[in-house]
Amino acid sequence: SSITEHERILQEIESTDTACVGPTLRSVYDDQPNAHKRFMEKLDARIRNHDREIEKMCNFHHQGFVDAITELLKVRADAEKLMVQVTDTNRRLQDAGREVTAQMEEVIRCRVQQRNMATTVEKLQLCIPALFFFFFFFFFLYSRYYAALKTMEQLENIYIPRVSHYRFCQIMAETLPKLREEIKDISMSDLKDFLESIRKHSDKIGETAMRQAQQHRTFNSAVQKQASMGFPKPLYTLNGRTSTQQNGLDTEEGADEDDADEEVLTAQDLVDFSPVYRCLHIYTVLGDRETFENYYRKQRKKQARLVLQPQSNMHETVEGYRKYFNQIVGFFVVEDHILHATQGLVTRAFTDELWNMALSKIIAVLRTHSSYCSDPDLVLELKNLIVIFADTLQGYGFPVNRLFDLLFEIRDQYNETLLKKWALVFREIFELDNYSPIPVENEEEYRSVISRFPFHDAEIEKQQFPKKLPMSQSVPQIYIQVKEFIYASLKFSESLHRSSTEIDDMLRKSTNLLLTRTLSGCLQNLIKKPHIGLTELVQIIINTTHLEQACKYLEDFITNITNVSPETVHTTRLYGLSTFKDARHAAEGEIYTKLNQKIDEFIQLADYEWGMAESDGRASGYLMDLINFLRSTFQVFTHLPGKVAQTACMSACKHLATSLMQMLLDTELKQISMGAIQQFNLDVIQCELFASSEPVPGFQGDTLQLAFIDLRQLLDLFMVWDWSTYLADYGQPTSKYLRVNPSTALALLEKMKDTGKKNNIFSQFRKNDRDKQKLIETVVKQLRSLVNGMSQHS
Repeated sequence: SSITEHERILQEIESTDTACVGPTLRSVYDDQPNAHKRFMEKLDARIRNHDREIEKMCNFHHQGFVDAITELLKVRADAEKLMVQVTDTNRRLQDAGREVTAQMEEVIRCRVQQRNMATTVEKLQLCIPALFFFFFFFFFLYSRYYAALKTMEQLENIYIPRVSHYRFCQIMAETLPKLREEIKDISMSDLKDFLESIRKHSDKIGETAMRQAQQHRTFNSAVQKQASMGFPKPLYTLNGRTSTQQNGLDTEEGADEDDADEEVLTAQDLVDFSPVYRCLHIYTVLGDRETFENYYRKQRKKQARLVLQPQSNMHETVEGYRKYFNQIVGFFVVEDHILHATQGLVTRAFTDELWNMALSKIIAVLRTHSSYCSDPDLVLELKNLIVIFADTLQGYGFPVNRLFDLLFEIRDQYNETLLKKWALVFREIFELDNYSPIPVENEEEYRSVISRFPFHDAEIEKQQFPKKLPMSQSVPQIYIQVKEFIYASLKFSESLHRSSTEIDDMLRKSTNLLLTRTLSGCLQNLIKKPHIGLTELVQIIINTTHLEQACKYLEDFITNITNVSPETVHTTRLYGLSTFKDARHAAEGEIYTKLNQKIDEFIQLADYEWGMAESDGRASGYLMDLINFLRSTFQVFTHLPGKVAQTACMSACKHLATSLMQMLLDTELKQISMGAIQQFNLDVIQCELFASSEPVPGFQGDTLQLAFIDLRQLLDLFMVWDWSTYLADYGQPTSKYLRVNPSTALALLEKMKDTGKKNNIFSQFRKNDRDKQKLIETVVKQLRSLVNGMSQHS
């Protein structure tokens, strides 16, 4: 067992750390006596065993060791060379390190400076109020007052209290309030300069805003026209310009196209609003914002009143109106910008109040000045300006309904100026008319006429060229001018935000005024003119007939340009029918009057020898001339419509009979011989022959001859001297002399009764039979008795 124990101890010695060998060896001596000797023997045996193993190992590795030593000796030379290189490298590294050392020293020096600067900054903190005061003066000198005030606020609230015990800070604190008041005064002065500037720039601002609104409106109009290509294009002219130039927009449309590439300017581009912002900020910082707001609003109200005051001659040119509108638009564009760019400097309520005041003034001014306008082109341009003016301000949120209501009043004024202008046009057409049927030499001329006037007559179309159309040249001209008037009236109705039905109704009403008032008045004046003779009156009647027939085409024309269906919408009818009927009736009446005047002129040429013994057997020359005149006149009357010619012929015969009767019964005529009665009878016979020759067709029987029945029975009574029959049958319906009035017979008998003349009828009776004198006296008495009886009965 001891041997086994010794083996264990040896294993522990071999495997245990040397620090722990002591206790193990001690166990050997603590065991049995002489055990250490046996252990020593065991140990020696183990050592010898290990030595043998070492020797074996050494013998095994001896050759490798020898080889390694040999290699090491070979490396020695290389190691010496390496030593030289390492030494050289060390020397060069030392040289390079000197630069790094220098830089390190520099870094150390910079760190020292940095530490010194931090210390300096820390010390300068106490001087910050003085530095801010320097900034304050910098802002103040360069007019940056808002920044100066903010700096002043920091000084007073933060920095000065920290070092208030220093004397320089006390001086600062005393100086700042004075500078604050100075800034306040300077900013108010800048505001006043701004207000003066904005007053001057309002015109340009308004012009720009209205141009932009006009471009927008023109674009929208072009889009609408593109969508409705069926709308007819007006071709009328006013003062030499086409209708497409009359809206006041197209004349500038070209300019708009040229300026299309220009930059769109705003109020902010044209005016520097910074004084307002600065002043507002300054007063806000100073706690006196309310004072600033009240001052600004008060001044702008004053400027509004100045802007709304028009020039006295504003109505004379469109530029006067344009400048007036530009100033007003500019004013409210500025106010709108201030409203949106500032917080409460002006309010919507304030701008609405200004606008309502301005709108009332604008309407009053336009109502007054437009009433002075007599040029329809100017009124139309004014309308276009008002529309653009309204659209511009409506785009900025201002209500403009009252302006469009005003346009309806101006529309009436426009129509009045149109009516006056067209009255001159109609008058000129009538003055230049030759009052003869229109001659057409060929088909081209015929088509040219009917293209301007809707004329259709199958009989005339069948005739060979050359031929004549019944109306004169004024008819197509009048028809064209009525259409021109409709176009001109339509130009005002456009852009009024009204429906097609309303525009159609307005056109018809204005056209009715043109027909019933202007054209009718021109026709009435024309008919009354002295140079208009019977031939001209006949042509006027024919013209009015054709114009009356053309009224339905005018109604269709209005319907076409307004796109309103007459079947679905109640439309106002044109009053042209009554207009031309009235004119025709007036012309017919004037024909009767002028015909009678002509008859009177011939009768004034009558030179009867009332005391002639007997007639020369021929009718008087003046009467034959009169009858020839009537024949030629009534030949012209065959072109008259209806029974106008018959009425004129009857009227002329009645007037001739009446005039001849008055000639016999003239109180200035004191005596008449039987020879004169015979001559007068010959003239009346010629009149009766004329009446029976049917100068105008259409009379039934002897209707026309009856115009001379009174003269005929009176002359027969004296020629036959049939007093007994007259007196016996007087009052009977079957009397031969039924139409001879006793007073007429008595008056004529009195003229033949004078016995002082040789040729008196009574002298002849005395020669033949003096007893008949009593009979004549008896007839006179009986006639007087009849006349007295009639007067008492009446």
